Amino acid sequence: MKMISEGAEAQIHSVRCMGIESVLKRRIRKNYRIEEMDRELRARRTKNEARIIGLASTLQINAPALLLVDQYDIVMSRIAGEQLSSILNRKGRNMEKTFSTLGEYAAILHNNNIAHGDYTPANVIVGRNADVHIIDFGLSEITTSVEEKALDLLLMKRSVNSFCFSKFAESYKRHCKDCRAILKRLEQIERRGRYNTRTLITG
Repeated sequence: MKMISEGAEAQIHSVRCMGIESVLKRRIRKNYRIEEMDRELRARRTKNEARIIGLASTLQINAPALLLVDQYDIVMSRIAGEQLSSILNRKGRNMEKTFSTLGEYAAILHNNNIAHGDYTPANVIVGRNADVHIIDFGLSEITTSVEEKALDLLLMKRSVNSFCFSKFAESYKRHCKDCRAILKRLEQIERRGRYNTRTLITG
């Protein structure tokens, strides 16, 4: 077992599971939390993430396959490719199809009441054949909240240039059943942000 990365909540390890190249996501103990609360929180978040990965695998999107779940551990299939965030740093790459696919995938998740929670290029893997995969459902929720769905769009919008987001939004509108309400809420959130910024500057 080899550690690939470590984030605020979990460690990611490279493993083999049932003969398959896989990744192990292990939620780690946080010493600043009361031990009993920490165990409960990690177990609940692990269970929730595993449930959403399982749901995502039944939809028409590319996402990791769920292999094993333990109290604080999730083992998933490993996706070969490169993070979209790294690709975007290189010039001359046509991303129109990629962002059109991402808009469609966001719509599919939202149509099924899944808010990803961290829908950014850092959580997208582009494979060798330019196929697009969504990863890291650690902050995802099953929710009907228009606000949470709009926040997915806001995160993507803030992470990419206007051309990429325009292709994303065009595709999202074509595929999302409730796109008008969600896009309207996105505008409201952006206005709130601008108002709060002005208040901080002038206050």
